[in-house]
Amino acid sequence: MKKNDRQRLIIDKVMLHRKVDSDNLALELNVSADTIRRDLNELDEKGLLTKVHGGAVSSIQKLFHYNENAVFNRDKKQCIAAKAAPLLEDGMVAIVSGGTTNLVFVSNLPKHLKATIYTYSLEIALQLTDHPHIETVFIGGKIQKKSMVTIGIEVFQILSKIHADICFVGVSGITLDKGITDEGYEIALIKKAMIDASDKVVSLITSNKLNVRQNYSVCPLVGIDVIVTDLEASHQLLTGYGKKGVLIL
Repeated sequence: MKKNDRQRLIIDKVMLHRKVDSDNLALELNVSADTIRRDLNELDEKGLLTKVHGGAVSSIQKLFHYNENAVFNRDKKQCIAAKAAPLLEDGMVAIVSGGTTNLVFVSNLPKHLKATIYTYSLEIALQLTDHPHIETVFIGGKIQKKSMVTIGIEVFQILSKIHADICFVGVSGITLDKGITDEGYEIALIKKAMIDASDKVVSLITSNKLNVRQNYSVCPLVGIDVIVTDLEASHQLLTGYGKKGVLIL
C-alpha cells in the first residue's frame, strides 16, 4: 500500500473512531510500528490529527485525551489527585479552575461519583465527559487560547449566581504572607470569584510552587481550608502553612 493511501486510511479511522492505537494500526495495515509512528508524526505536523501516547486522536477531540507523558511533574500531580479525589463527595456542587494539576485531578475522579462541576476550563470540561454521572457545566465567555479557559464579564456573572459546596483551585504560587497568587490579572480575579462562591476552598499545589509569589493576589491563607500537595503533611516546607490553620493533605 502506498504511503498516501495508508495515511488516508489512518485519517478515516481517526475520524470514525476519534482515537486509534498505534499497535493495532500496524497490524491492520501490515506495516512496522516505526512506519506508523512516522505516519502519525507527519499527519500531526499537517494538523490532520493529534499524536498522543500510544496512538492518535482527532484534532477536534485532542482535549479529551491529554498525553500523560507530556504533563510536567505528572507523578506529583497524580499523587495530589489521589489525595484530593475523596474530598468531592456524591451530591456536591463544585467549581474547578484550569491547569494541568486540576486536569489530572478530574481524570482520576471515580466513575461512580455523582456530582455537579462548574468549570471555565475547556480542557477540564471535555475531560469530564468521560465521567457518566458527573453533570458538567461549562462557564462560557471569551476563550483565552493559550490556557484554553474562558475570561470576561460572562464568567463573573455566572460565578456570582453559584453557591458551591467546594472549589478546587490550582495555583501559580503560594506564600505564607500573600497566600495564593497568579501570573495573570484576569485569571486571578476569576479564581477569587470562584473562592467567594464556595463554602470550602481546596488548593491543589505541586511542591515547586510552594513559597513562590506571583504578581496578582487571589486569596490570603485565611481563605483556604485545605492544601493538597505531593509532599507528606509533616514536610518542613508545609510547617508554616499548618500553623496558619490550613489542613494539609
